[in-house]
Amino acid sequence: MLRNAVLLLLIMDAFAQPAPKHYTCMRASPPMRIDGRLNDAAWRIAPWTDDFVDIQGAGHPQPRFRTRVKMLWDDKYFYVGAELAEPHVWATLTEHDSVIFHDNDFEVFLNPSGDGRNYFEFEINALNTGWDLFLPKPYREGGSADNSWEIPGLRTAVHVNGTLNDPRDRDRGWSVEMAFPWVAFASRAPVKTPATGDQWRVNFSRVEWRTSITGGKYVKVPNLPEDNWVWSPQGLINMHVPGRWGYVEFAGSRN
Repeated sequence: MLRNAVLLLLIMDAFAQPAPKHYTCMRASPPMRIDGRLNDAAWRIAPWTDDFVDIQGAGHPQPRFRTRVKMLWDDKYFYVGAELAEPHVWATLTEHDSVIFHDNDFEVFLNPSGDGRNYFEFEINALNTGWDLFLPKPYREGGSADNSWEIPGLRTAVHVNGTLNDPRDRDRGWSVEMAFPWVAFASRAPVKTPATGDQWRVNFSRVEWRTSITGGKYVKVPNLPEDNWVWSPQGLINMHVPGRWGYVEFAGSRN
């Protein structure tokens, strides 16, 4: 009887979980210019992801601002381009490997093996300050973040459509481009350049804080938690469940 009850709970949990998103990542043809603007000809072949949703998925408030992503790849890099609508663009952290989500940020999670182990995280703010870390396993399984992992050859750029840290006007948002070298992962896990048809588990997150304007500066509203908006919903407030990330399949060039 107990066994049947446990089985029923597992089945109910499986049906309650949001379905992972899927994305077909096209192969880039011309060289990519990383300037944060996403206006290279190569980006035209890349579809946008669905708009981000609340990290918990259906039944929760829609994000206040739009977020969406494009992806491409070639022999050297995995490219990520993100567009974040934002009426007031601000950032404070300038030191590499700061806890970037204390600012509004954009985050990338990569699990090349797809087994929920040996995964990589990168966070960036509107000042183009980054934090890269590696986890051999999720926190809830006893994993701990390895902040000593760096991304040799990483290329990033941010473009602000408006004025950064200036509350006197209204901005349109910010965009970010990233180029992750395939060789950057080798110091922590055996990651190979994908072949056409290969899949990675991937997710993206946006942390957004509510602010007020005090003394001509943006100030976080006290006692309010951050919003967490994601591409592929997790079903809970925890990005570190790789089994609930989306699937990215690497495809050939579009003729």
